[in-house]
Amino acid sequence: MKNKLGLGVIALGAAVLGYLGYQYFKPAETVASAITIDPSDLHRVAAGKKIYDANCASCHGNKLQGEANWQQRGTDGLLPAPPHDATGHTWHHPDQMLFALTKYGPEKMVGDGYKSAMPAFEDILSDQEIADALSYIKSRWPDDVRARNDKINQAAQADG
Repeated sequence: MKNKLGLGVIALGAAVLGYLGYQYFKPAETVASAITIDPSDLHRVAAGKKIYDANCASCHGNKLQGEANWQQRGTDGLLPAPPHDATGHTWHHPDQMLFALTKYGPEKMVGDGYKSAMPAFEDILSDQEIADALSYIKSRWPDDVRARNDKINQAAQADG
């Protein structure tokens, strides 16, 4: 009887931990999927430029060019800020991932003790402000890069 009770407690504990873990990670997906990043919406792009200039340009550059040697760790062990223009890797990622990385920061998203100079913006910018900044970034990409990013987004949605 004690073995059955013990197994029941363990099973219940595992279920509770699983549920809490799900709830902890679910908000990023839910919020990101409810946000629309739209580089064709001129109002959002204009708002996004102001947000980018105030919060992102100091590291990622006023022309989205990033920092020099962005693919090599500095003496501090951190990677410099990558470009957000077509020469970088930002466009290689689906919108939901870009949103989550911006909101929660790379350290939380990557985990395992990953270190990054990029802060989380969840306590600095609203979800809409993050989406607007990303809309501005995407508006600066050439049409062929935006088309490739659209395919990446379609594939990510299909994998859902």
